[in-house]
Amino acid sequence: MQRLQAFRFELMPTGEQVRKMRQFGGLCRRVYNDALAAQQKNREDSGKFVGYAGMAKWLTGWRNSAETPWLKDAPVHAQQHALKDLERAYKNFFEGRAGFPRFKRKSDQRDSFRYPDRKQIKLDRENGRVSVPKLGWLRYRNSRTVLGDVRCTTLSQRAGKWYVSILTAREAEQPVPVGPAVGIDVGVARFATLSDGSYIEPLASFKKHERRLAKYQRSMARKIKGSANWRKTKARIQRIHARIANARADFLHKASNTISKNHAMIAVEDLQVRNMSRSASGTVAAPGRNVRAKSGLNKAILDQGWYEFRRQLEYKTAWRGGFFVAVPAQNTSRTCPCCGHISAGSRKTQALFACVNCGHEANADLVGAINVLRRGEVQLSSEGLELARIACGESVQSGHSMKQEPTQVHCDG
Repeated sequence: MQRLQAFRFELMPTGEQVRKMRQFGGLCRRVYNDALAAQQKNREDSGKFVGYAGMAKWLTGWRNSAETPWLKDAPVHAQQHALKDLERAYKNFFEGRAGFPRFKRKSDQRDSFRYPDRKQIKLDRENGRVSVPKLGWLRYRNSRTVLGDVRCTTLSQRAGKWYVSILTAREAEQPVPVGPAVGIDVGVARFATLSDGSYIEPLASFKKHERRLAKYQRSMARKIKGSANWRKTKARIQRIHARIANARADFLHKASNTISKNHAMIAVEDLQVRNMSRSASGTVAAPGRNVRAKSGLNKAILDQGWYEFRRQLEYKTAWRGGFFVAVPAQNTSRTCPCCGHISAGSRKTQALFACVNCGHEANADLVGAINVLRRGEVQLSSEGLELARIACGESVQSGHSMKQEPTQVHCDG
């Protein structure tokens, strides 16, 4: 089987390389914004969307124009890929997966650009260097070995630091799934409860830094926008956000890696996190109820990273030849695992489940995990697969992912 994997490292560039990367990122942002403005004008005039081929012709004209000759300072392939990103943003909007594309702001300081041509990239694995056009050799913190053949390279900036992401492809042996099946119920009090009775405590990375973050946000609000002290405080806020994101990513990778390594089949709830974390404030005519409590719940849900956890479980399970199943989440915590009776009254408290029919009592999250596992087993049986064969490690279609709706999975390190 072919495995696509991205290896991300922190760069150690020279001052001149930092200046050029900022310039290239700014020029790619300019191309993206100019193309978006041209798309909006074209929609007002003719109502038609211009695809990548048409936008590429715009780029050629801009690079050859006497008004914008400085666009040639950046690699053309990186600017072309910025147009592909815009085309993808429009497609996501047309298909209802995202909102309308927005202009990129310089103040975001999250510039990135990509080198899609593998022939232009040189990788020195032993010395921790990568060479790309118009930048030369870039040193990176060589924390692990890059496996496989290089496909493309992305340079990105976050919180004042630059990173390189190297996408590779390699042939791996067809793995055989090992271990029992497990159902997982995610929550706020317990990050993940497994059907075998074990559970993972939440990290709550944002909650740990919330007070400190609010302190510097208040300080920034009192400063003159654009001043030196305002920029210093903003950089400090960005570093706090980066620390929160890094801690959350490390936690999710370790948790998903442990679970996928020890289980042949993983069943999770098909949660709509965007709908679950939607604001309850309502409108002036129809104001919402319990807005403050719902706001706190939304913040806790987003702090857990449920969707990213599911995404990592899905591709890591496929890497190890296992089966990933996403089942409907309706009534998983209201169904008795003993008698099958469904009742909202059985959920006595947030943590306690007590069946009103047979009297069975257990932790509510554990009950949900058991029901998720059973629904996953039923879904596997409907696909003609026997759970016993999977647990025994027999040769079956490995890396199979079964969900209610197909979604694209992006793998990272």
